[in-house]
Amino acid sequence: MNGKLFQNERKSASMEIEQGIVEKTSKRKAIVHIQKSSACATCNSKDSCGVSSDKKIVIEVVNDLQAKIGDRVELSMPESSLLKLSLLVYLLPVVALIAGACLGAELAPILNMDTTLASVIFGGSAMAMVYCVLRWLDGISNFREKYYPRMTRILIRVHP
Repeated sequence: MNGKLFQNERKSASMEIEQGIVEKTSKRKAIVHIQKSSACATCNSKDSCGVSSDKKIVIEVVNDLQAKIGDRVELSMPESSLLKLSLLVYLLPVVALIAGACLGAELAPILNMDTTLASVIFGGSAMAMVYCVLRWLDGISNFREKYYPRMTRILIRVHP
């Protein structure tokens, strides 16, 4: 094994950094098995992301560094992107649910509906629409490049 470091552009901003092993590569992408860090063991949210289980954590990243199967790589993501993504995924659907429920309660008398039923229908519909928009955003390449982790270094090359 070669312990040489291969550098990619590094940003001075605060970064969330993980290590993983490349399991599969294609033309421009790599599937990386993330290794659970020591921070995972003490995290309060580990049950919600699946870290506490024995399930493998895998992620698809752009393979700009031409990593090969078996290489140990470093993945990073700016913490600001992580915070924005968390707000989009967790806060926005809840806001949509509450706004939809309030709108449903206001429109119930006009629509001649039960207030509770209208709140549930409008709240659920608003939240579903937000999830559809988030799913659509996930498919846009600019969104993926901005908010997805990037391979920043090859720590250990298996095949020189």
